[in-house]
Amino acid sequence: MSNLRAKILHRIHGTGRGSVFISKDFLDLGSRAAIDQALSRLVKDGSLRRLGRGLFDYPRVSPKLGVLSPDADQVAKAVARKRGGRVQRSGAFAANALGLSTQVPGKPVYVTTSASGKVRAGNQTLTFKRVAPKRMAARDSVTGSVLQALDFVGRDGVTDAVVKRLRSKLSASDKRRLLKESRYAVGWVADAVKKVVAD
Repeated sequence: MSNLRAKILHRIHGTGRGSVFISKDFLDLGSRAAIDQALSRLVKDGSLRRLGRGLFDYPRVSPKLGVLSPDADQVAKAVARKRGGRVQRSGAFAANALGLSTQVPGKPVYVTTSASGKVRAGNQTLTFKRVAPKRMAARDSVTGSVLQALDFVGRDGVTDAVVKRLRSKLSASDKRRLLKESRYAVGWVADAVKKVVAD
């Protein structure tokens, strides 16, 4: 096994199954040409799965179902690294994931500060919608999802049940980050956050 291949495998295994990578994630280990060649060989021998151009994952495997589909959030984060922007779940997608809405988006939709468009990853398609950076003031993915979800449910949708649900979903550190990052949100969202983080 080549030294470069061993280093790539060590990094991949260290992140665990389900992780998604782009070629750039390994550029500190060698030249672009050498990295691309090593990744192609790892795909051929089944160590990695190619999801799309320059997009790979270390697939999760179920004893009953076999190789599982890639995690949409992991793919979205990798695409954001590739494009040099930030990404968060869209309002409807975030609200559903947090249990605030029963509306199930047909496909994963993300808001981003980079280019809009669709990305095919394995057997799923992710949609990216460009928004102004101020709409994505939160840099943390957890707090960003909460702010997007609150924006989706709207001022009148922030009921006691919604507040209670969010409280139960967030850790103490999540709540601290959420309160800090809500300073950049519109007034009523910031007020809703204060209710969520209140003891």
